[in-house]
Amino acid sequence: MSTDGKSLQDTFAPNLACFGCGPANTQGLRIKSFVDGDRVVATWQAQKHHEAYPGMLNGGICGALLDCHLNWAAAHYLMVKRGVSVPPCTVTANYTVSLLRPTPSDKPLTITARILESTDDRATVEGTIEANGKVTATCKGLFVAVKEGHPAFHRW
Repeated sequence: MSTDGKSLQDTFAPNLACFGCGPANTQGLRIKSFVDGDRVVATWQAQKHHEAYPGMLNGGICGALLDCHLNWAAAHYLMVKRGVSVPPCTVTANYTVSLLRPTPSDKPLTITARILESTDDRATVEGTIEANGKVTATCKGLFVAVKEGHPAFHRW
């Protein structure tokens, strides 16, 4: 499935207002996730207002980056698995973040995600944030495709 060089968010949800990944949210983090083989990758640069203290990223921002990025990995994977052209709307059922070391805010961060296992309507995904060649945070989460009647159904 080609996205013509555009991120998953810009391809499938250009009007999404999500704080973490919505292209339409000018005050959000605006993560851009790209498929790279069997994983999904994003590069993201913090700004001063994302810091917990000078030079270091706030842990909650790390969590938001991982939550949204892993969710998009799950949505893309389920779309491909189902053989459809639009990803299902997925939501976070649970996720756990481990902050391994301070994450610098002055360098670009690489966020990766890969699928660990899945069923027809859910995927378990693991991911990392890396800065300066070192993993600073890890995450594992369960993401579920929602059905009609759920508030997130057809959100994009």
